[in-house]
Amino acid sequence: MEVPRRPQPSSFTLPLPKPASSALSPLGAVEKVTKKHPMKEELQEKKDRTADEDQFGEDLFSTEEEESAVSLYVEAPTDTSGLEDTNTSIVETNFKLSSQDSFSEDGSMSEERLAEEAKEAKKKSEEEEAAAKERAAQRQLLAIEELVQSERNYLRLLQVSTVTIRSNLQKLQPPPANLDSMFLYIEDVIGVSTRLLSLLDQKQIQPGDPLYLETLCDSFLSLSSDIEAAYNEYLANYNNVTEVENSYKQKEALWNEIVRVIKTSAPEVNATSLSFFLVMPVQRIARYPLLLQTIQKHTDSAHPAYALLEQTAHTSIALNCRINEYKRFREVADKYKKTETLTIKDKINRLNTHSIAKKTARLSQHIKHETGITPKLVDEEFDALEGFFYVLEHGILELLENVETYLHHLQGFLACKTEEFDLDMDGEKAPICYKEITTALRQWILPTFEKRMRMLIHKPLCALRDLLVGPRNLIRKRLDKLLDYEVICDKSSLTYEEQAVANTYRTMNTLLLNELPQFNGLALQMIWSMLGTFSCLHKDLASDMEQLFQSFAQQLPHSALDPSAFWRWAESAVLEGAKKLETLCRSVEDTLNAPVVQPLSPSSQHRLKQLTDKHGSGKIYQVIGAVVGSRDLDLNLAKGELVAVISEADTRGDKRRWLVDTGGRRGYAPSSKLLRYHQPAEDPPPSPHLTLPEGVTGIRRHSYTPEGRPLTVMSQPCFQVFAAYDFKARGNHEVSVQAGEPVRVLERHDKRGNPEWSLVEARGGHRGYVPSNYLTIMPLGTGPPGTFKPYC
Repeated sequence: MEVPRRPQPSSFTLPLPKPASSALSPLGAVEKVTKKHPMKEELQEKKDRTADEDQFGEDLFSTEEEESAVSLYVEAPTDTSGLEDTNTSIVETNFKLSSQDSFSEDGSMSEERLAEEAKEAKKKSEEEEAAAKERAAQRQLLAIEELVQSERNYLRLLQVSTVTIRSNLQKLQPPPANLDSMFLYIEDVIGVSTRLLSLLDQKQIQPGDPLYLETLCDSFLSLSSDIEAAYNEYLANYNNVTEVENSYKQKEALWNEIVRVIKTSAPEVNATSLSFFLVMPVQRIARYPLLLQTIQKHTDSAHPAYALLEQTAHTSIALNCRINEYKRFREVADKYKKTETLTIKDKINRLNTHSIAKKTARLSQHIKHETGITPKLVDEEFDALEGFFYVLEHGILELLENVETYLHHLQGFLACKTEEFDLDMDGEKAPICYKEITTALRQWILPTFEKRMRMLIHKPLCALRDLLVGPRNLIRKRLDKLLDYEVICDKSSLTYEEQAVANTYRTMNTLLLNELPQFNGLALQMIWSMLGTFSCLHKDLASDMEQLFQSFAQQLPHSALDPSAFWRWAESAVLEGAKKLETLCRSVEDTLNAPVVQPLSPSSQHRLKQLTDKHGSGKIYQVIGAVVGSRDLDLNLAKGELVAVISEADTRGDKRRWLVDTGGRRGYAPSSKLLRYHQPAEDPPPSPHLTLPEGVTGIRRHSYTPEGRPLTVMSQPCFQVFAAYDFKARGNHEVSVQAGEPVRVLERHDKRGNPEWSLVEARGGHRGYVPSNYLTIMPLGTGPPGTFKPYC
């Protein structure tokens, strides 16, 4: 076969690099060249048909071992396809031969180069790892320094606001109202921050020391409970801080003065309000987890304090969660424990469709519980706490009532000033000693005892009574929320409003389960403490009285007796006095239980006679309280009015309404307001008829003057006029008097000359008419002392 010629103008040279300098293996080179000729498979199939061309390729492309590169000459394509196929086959064959030769010579050089590169890469990675550790340590140190230094700056600003700014604001005239409430609990926050820094300073270790991180974590963990307690109360009270500051802002002059004081007291800080300082604890407690997590991020896990640091970071996060939960509980408690005093108008204005629907649902649920239609959600733990709370409440109120009664009786005893009366006891030692003892008791011992009682028992009891309002309101609100919750608790999916109702109930229930046991325990502890104080006060009182009596013991009777004989005498005297007191009590009780018989006025006597003649004395009743009719045929009756009972039941058989006769009208009256009238066994004393001395005529004050009956008074002997019975005025023309009260008789008849009424002047200068048979006349000196001069 004839060999085709190589077309010279259309040829180009493809230089191949040496295998030793190439990063690719010989196989890789073959693969790369193969990829440049996608027609390889077709050429391989035509190999058998072009044996002469293959021989030509072998002769043309020879292997040159001395050269560093292989040149491939590829002819340009011509019109014949056979030439193109031949050239492609030649290129492939020669490239394979060259690759096999270069792999055998440069294999050892590639292995050495790879080993060197691996060594350099390892060294570089070690250097980078060391540099990363150094950077992490530097960042850890910066984070620790930031935590400590920011804590110092935070503490300094709090002290500036609490000491300098607060003292300067208190110097304003007048000082701002509720200023102290803004700084409530901030001293606790300052105290716990000061303790944290002092624990760090005690070790005298620099932040770069590995032990410093361990000391920081130990200090924070040891103070975590104190930090939580301090920030709990401060954050719960922070809403009050904003409210007070907003009230200051509403007064422009006051607010400008406050801003001036703040800028003057802290010129290095660009602060224009108190909240600039008082919000710092709120921000600080939330920053602790961020700072500790930053330190943990840049601390190697192999660090000896890494586990402690991780625990500290988790503790700070949990601490913030508990503080937020406590603040939420307090907000719910503050919302529902308030007691609002609303008028009926305010309550009506608050009514709307939502509130009416809510109250209707609660009432319906409550009725279902009472009737047994729906089972009630039972919480035995809460029910026990609630029952104990109500027992404590009842005990506190009863104890307070008893203490107030005790103090009232003590005041009554102190009001009896026996030393002001001259009892003419000259020469009698025993009464004088008793008088001095009573004076000492009334002026020194008992007033001191009363003061201590009010301060140590009555005042704490009043404060404890006021504290009962909050838990009581929360318990009642919990019942309302429980009724709302029972309606929606069985639903599979809840709306946003229903979810809010459920969350509110759970919050209130959890709050009461957590706080009510503590309140009950503290309240019970206070009750026991006050009872112990009450006992100690009486012990001190007995000791003071014993010292007082010992100073007068030698001057009192029976002081010469030996102790056993003295105690026998004292016991017998006490028993005898007790018997006398018991007899007196029984006498008073019999007197009080006896039916009260009071003489009637002339008009009432006329009505009594009329009713007695008509119905009999056994049917006469007296009204013991004012009666206001509220139903048909009911009567309006005044207290003391006489009626006759016709029937002891109404037409329907109700025995609570009696049919009565007033002497003119008939109607119904409640049986509880009627009492059987007992007529007096003896007539009242006769009306005093006083005469003026001869020649003295009284001056009339009214238009009518009966003839031949001038008002005279007796000159001898001297008499005093007293009210024999109580009389209550029923109009402006009458005057009220009490039994035993001295009066001055101005006229012994009324305007029409009726002697059944007398014009008198009672105590205080009040004048008016009283029934003449209510007055009695007694000789001078036999009646009770009064302020009126006798008629002599």
